[in-house]
This record gives sequence, structure tokens and C-alpha cells, in this order.
Amino acid sequence: MTFRETITATFKKQKTDKVVWQPRIEHWYNVNTVRNAIPEKYINKTLLDIYDDLNASPRYYYGASTDISEPQTFLKITYKNGAEIRQIPQKDGISLIYNSPKGQLTGKKAFGEWGCSWHFSEFPVKKISDFEILEDILQKTVTEFNYDFYREAEKQLGDRGICQFYFDRSPLQNLFLMYMGIENTIYANFDQPQRIKEFLKIAGDAQDQLFEVLQKCPVSVLNFGENIDGQFDSPQLFNEYLVPYYQKRLSQLHKAGKFCHIHMDGALKPLLPYINDAGFDAIEAATPLPQGDVTIEEIKDAMGDTILMDGIPAIFFLPDYPNEELEKFTKKVIDLFSPNLILGISDEISPVGDIEKVRFVSKLVTQTDRF
Repeated sequence: MTFRETITATFKKQKTDKVVWQPRIEHWYNVNTVRNAIPEKYINKTLLDIYDDLNASPRYYYGASTDISEPQTFLKITYKNGAEIRQIPQKDGISLIYNSPKGQLTGKKAFGEWGCSWHFSEFPVKKISDFEILEDILQKTVTEFNYDFYREAEKQLGDRGICQFYFDRSPLQNLFLMYMGIENTIYANFDQPQRIKEFLKIAGDAQDQLFEVLQKCPVSVLNFGENIDGQFDSPQLFNEYLVPYYQKRLSQLHKAGKFCHIHMDGALKPLLPYINDAGFDAIEAATPLPQGDVTIEEIKDAMGDTILMDGIPAIFFLPDYPNEELEKFTKKVIDLFSPNLILGISDEISPVGDIEKVRFVSKLVTQTDRF
């Protein structure tokens, strides 16, 4: 079976003849390209060439982008009736201007060290009254599916993998990570919970058009790129706001024949009892000890037959970790989760990681007989 066939069969819970190994090496590749540290044999090789050489499957296709933090790929985002979000490149980052007939908000993204990633250094929502402006912009956001990029991705991936992508987060996660920041969102929820609920309802309704596009698009696997972390996504918030949101959207997407997974790459221990409540087909990036806060056995007990995507902590791919430890842990993940497994790195290999360890796991997967 090809990687493409095996991934599809895994989601359909059909018999496969192997485990798919899907390490995400895009950030490693981009940073090392920028800092001229790509291994000599990979100089002038494309990212897909390297995946082929490593006998591994790419999970996502980003085109020529070197910043995969917020790719504008499968979806085209525009605005109407005087609303807009403008990103203005600066020497040290990106200035953000949120315009609406109701007013203007500003924010800023700072680049990572090598310009291949970014983080918010200034969030656009500073006070509760700013919600009115943001709500107006969200209600005037228009999403279209980018069929040209989809055709490019299908052609480039071929049998290496399947097209899948992530899209706008849930309203609560956007508050935490895109609009207000973690601390201010938590304070706002304590100080004015009714206004937060009102915003989440308006922002959620504004995504109806996005999910209509997702239902109709030809991509069969969709990623809720939420970046869930139990250190700020408390069980109370998770169950009150996130689980109902996911259940609603998953019902729509499942009826349209889509498979869906969620990116949960932070602390998990407080959320393990509820990890299956929403009904996702798979959990991506769940990170066990010694990097996360739960054992791989605890993850398995909580997930049951839900598909795990990834499972091997990224720290095992650092140069100072012996291959014996990597091998032992890899075999444990395969034993626990296969065939409900798409093996990968939780979350992805570091730019200073040893790429030959990725090849080492490829050989382990080939040699491991679980079927």
C-alpha cells in the first residue's frame, strides 16, 4: 500500500499493511535553509525530495511558504463592506491593522529568530469595548476554497500522502491565541462572563460560512489546529465552550463525509477524562512524558480506539538523546496504538534536531511487524 492508501485506510478503520510514519520536518527544513545549515546531501533538494529520501510521508503541503505558522493556502480570505485586516511587514515583525466602520484595532507579530515563525507581541483586543470592532470584522469575513492550490497540492503530493489542512480556530482559542492573549482572556472571562459568552456566540455564528466551504471542499481530512493546552484550557472552559462547539462543527463535517482531527500539543493531564467527548476521529500532537505531562499509557487509556497522530516526543530527536531510547519509545507507541496510529513527532522536529533520527525511525517502522 502507498502512504496515501494507508492513511485513507487508517481513517476509515480498514486493514492496512503498515504504520504510516509522518514526521513534520517543515520548520527544521525552513530554519536550516535560512541559516545555511542544511546537510550537504540535501542542498538544492526540495522538501518533498527529503521526505522521499527519508522514506516518510508529508502530512501538510504548504507550497513555497517558509512561514507555516498561518499559511494562506487552501483557503482564500477576503472582507466586505469596509472591513479588513491588513498585515504590514516591518523590519522586526508584522504590524496588524484591523479596520471596520466601527473603528480600528492594532496589533503586532514578532518574528522568530530566523524569520520562519512568529508570535504576537501585541494583541489587537486591549479592552472589552474592542469586541464591537472585532465582531464587525468577523461578520464581514468571506472564505473561499482555493481550487488552484488544491490541484497543485494533489499533484505534488501524489502517493506520498493526502491533502489536509488547518483553518480558523474556535472562538475561544482565537481569544487566547490571536485576539486578547491568555492572561487578558482569563481576566475578561472572570470580570465580564456574559460579554465573553456574547462574543463567542457572535464569533461562532460568523464561522458558519467557513464551515459551509469546508463541507463542500474536496479535501477529506481536516485539522482543527487548536493548540489545546490544559494549563489555560481548564476542564471548565473546555466542557462549557469547546466541547459543544466541536460537537456542532463535527456533526456538520462528518455528515459531509469528512474525517477530523484536533491539535492538542500542550499539557493534557487535566483534560484526559474529556478528550473523546467531542467525537474527533484522531488527536494530533498529544505529547507524552518526558516532554509532556502524561504517560503514553495514560494517553492510550483516555483515547481508546481514537487514532493517535504523532506520539514520539520531539526531544528524542535532539542529538544528545541515544537512539536506544528513541527505539524503545517508538516501539511502545506502535504496540499501544496500531492500527489506530499515524506515527509522528509530537509536535515536530526541532531545527537543531538530528534528521538522521527520522531515517532511523523509518527503518524501525519498516522492520516492525504489527499486522
